[in-house]
Amino acid sequence: MRADVSDWFARRTTKAEEWPRAGLLSTKGDTTVSVVLPALNEEATIGRILDQIHLVLGDGAPSGQRLVDELVVIDGGSIDRTAAIARDRGARVEARASILPDQMSASGKGDSMWRSLAVTTGDIVVFIDADLQSFTPSYITGLLGPLLTDPDVAMVKAVYERPLFDGSSVINAGGGRVTELMARPLLNLLWPQLAGIIQPLGGEYAARRELLEQLPFPCGYGVELALLTDALERCGLDGLAQVDLGVRVHRHQHDSSLGRMAAEILRTAFERLERRGDLCHLDEFGRSLTQFARDSDGFTEHVSDVMSLEHSPMISVPEYAARYQSSVN
Repeated sequence: MRADVSDWFARRTTKAEEWPRAGLLSTKGDTTVSVVLPALNEEATIGRILDQIHLVLGDGAPSGQRLVDELVVIDGGSIDRTAAIARDRGARVEARASILPDQMSASGKGDSMWRSLAVTTGDIVVFIDADLQSFTPSYITGLLGPLLTDPDVAMVKAVYERPLFDGSSVINAGGGRVTELMARPLLNLLWPQLAGIIQPLGGEYAARRELLEQLPFPCGYGVELALLTDALERCGLDGLAQVDLGVRVHRHQHDSSLGRMAAEILRTAFERLERRGDLCHLDEFGRSLTQFARDSDGFTEHVSDVMSLEHSPMISVPEYAARYQSSVN
């Protein structure tokens, strides 16, 4: 790594155990914390995650021991028991389709994350994926640590090992294939300041509301790369930090799904290059991805659109800006 990145890595990379709850409670003060789980058909995992947040860090914790002020599930249209389980576990459930209904809508995690800003109030927003099988409260305390103790930190990314479970075998660090094969090389080449970010596409991170509301949100898989690179542009490398949360176990996707993910992330990167003047004529690039699957007759072609829909910064939305101004006044 470059000298400046190595220096950042040494100062801004910590471990979850360095941020015990008791220490954070003493520094939290009047800062409020919202935890958001974007969810779609996650009945198998969401109950356990919410139990731990609610009972250990939220309203179910003993008085004076609450780090989490607001626990919200953004339901993307689940057809299973995700919403019912979430309510039973002490979370407030908001239907994605009912938030800012006059704004353009697209299914996707990024869309749910963007809309969550309109129905939460925390000074710090923590995003947690709802399919985690390895969640512990240290995920949240770790992510909050740098933000509650250093006013210069604006966003904290999670670091973890991502094993790949293949039947009865386990491939250590085999997960995160899109990260290793596409996102990391892309960032090293085009955003070399971010070379020290270990999990640029990780779904667990926390940020200050005042930063998030100033950033555009791609609606699909490109949201992680977009928020990271845009946060770098807005607050500089020293405004970013990362915390080692150990091992992350979650549901893995098939290669075809990963291909569509990679295509959206790549287009998101190109859009940002275009905005900074390093890439012209983006409209001449393709907007679809062709993949092939073998069947009894040979290979069948499958064509998917590469999502490029993106929400403007939340602060530019009239409904949100009106609420923001009234709270300031």
